[in-house]
Amino acid sequence: MNKKNLIKKLSLIKKAGLTLEKYSDNQRNKVLREIKSALYNNKEKILKFNKKDVDKFDKNDPMRDRLLLTSDRIDSIIEDINTVISLKNPIGKILEKKQLKNGLELKKVTVPFGVICVIYESRPNVTVDVVSLCLKSGNAVILKGGEEAWNSNYFLVKLIKQAIVKAGLSEDLVLNIDPKDQSIISNLLEAKDYVDLIIPRGGPGLINFVQKNSKIPVIETGAGVCHAFIDKGAKSKMATDIVFNAKTSRPSVCNALDTLVIHKKELSTCLPSIADKLKQEKVEIFADEESYRILEKKKYPYLKKATKQSFGKEFLSLKIAVKTVKDINEAIEHVNDHSTKHSELIITENNKNAEKFLQEVDASCVYHNASTRFTDGSQFGLGGEIGISTQKLHARGPMSIEELTTYKWTIKGKGQVRE
Repeated sequence: MNKKNLIKKLSLIKKAGLTLEKYSDNQRNKVLREIKSALYNNKEKILKFNKKDVDKFDKNDPMRDRLLLTSDRIDSIIEDINTVISLKNPIGKILEKKQLKNGLELKKVTVPFGVICVIYESRPNVTVDVVSLCLKSGNAVILKGGEEAWNSNYFLVKLIKQAIVKAGLSEDLVLNIDPKDQSIISNLLEAKDYVDLIIPRGGPGLINFVQKNSKIPVIETGAGVCHAFIDKGAKSKMATDIVFNAKTSRPSVCNALDTLVIHKKELSTCLPSIADKLKQEKVEIFADEESYRILEKKKYPYLKKATKQSFGKEFLSLKIAVKTVKDINEAIEHVNDHSTKHSELIITENNKNAEKFLQEVDASCVYHNASTRFTDGSQFGLGGEIGISTQKLHARGPMSIEELTTYKWTIKGKGQVRE
């Protein structure tokens, strides 16, 4: 698509977006109900299109799991739409109201951004999440998915557009960009007159590229290098269960555990128990010097020596690094030095240490005695997410409809002029 044709399409979506805010919450929910019905009635077709994408990857490739849709996963997507429908209308909320001495009446009111562009990789469920959250919050949406998921995304967007038209709104509210057209990206990132917000959702390469080249405001949804610190005196069974879940339940996603930080007093207690459990899933452990000695004695079969590069690495597979520390201060220092500010965890029975970790670790989500796998818009009751923001400006953590609004001031007067 050349620049002229892109601008033509962006003009249409901007115009459609400006009309969306005038529709009531009930009308926007009607669109979401139509999308939900379309997904339910076309489940088998969705799976056929998805199979075209999935079959390109080896069964052991983490990308395959990220791409895979199943009947249960489609049901989860539909349930997330139900949750979005149930959320309170985020538009038109009065955040502040006051009357000045000169009689001017001021209101600070929430409004949509307008047009939001999401550039993302692999997971086709993101397509539906993004559309449902954007439409609920009154935003038009541009979708730029990855080439690896094109068949899935193409058919999902086709169903979504049909549902939008059936509900009486313009299909121009959603624009799906062909991922094969790489030349379009640079033009899209410069279209500040038509697009109000860019949200990149993927690996560091994608995010860095968008940040470097975009002339449009960007919300960073960074990669997840997630840590779990096992404190002195932690319950071994709890630690084992949490670490196993955080690492193995779905290793290809951003909230999966990457580094186990362990107090040296727990090397002979918690670590062997955790290793025995991880062995069931053939998890490869990259251990520092102290933890390596322990695991070598236990004859852990998938053991390797950690290098400097083993830490601060998002594995997205059945691999984990182990770092030994002498106390909580060293643990916090290691986490903050290697964190991508996504999800971090302390496992401890010491409430003072728990509060210290929760307060001093710089991340969007910080846990005490619970798996990092809960960092998810659906799990937080938000009806999915448009991304997990790892920055501090405007939004942080799983972003739902509230984070897809901004605000404006309305001012009512009776002829006042400034002296």
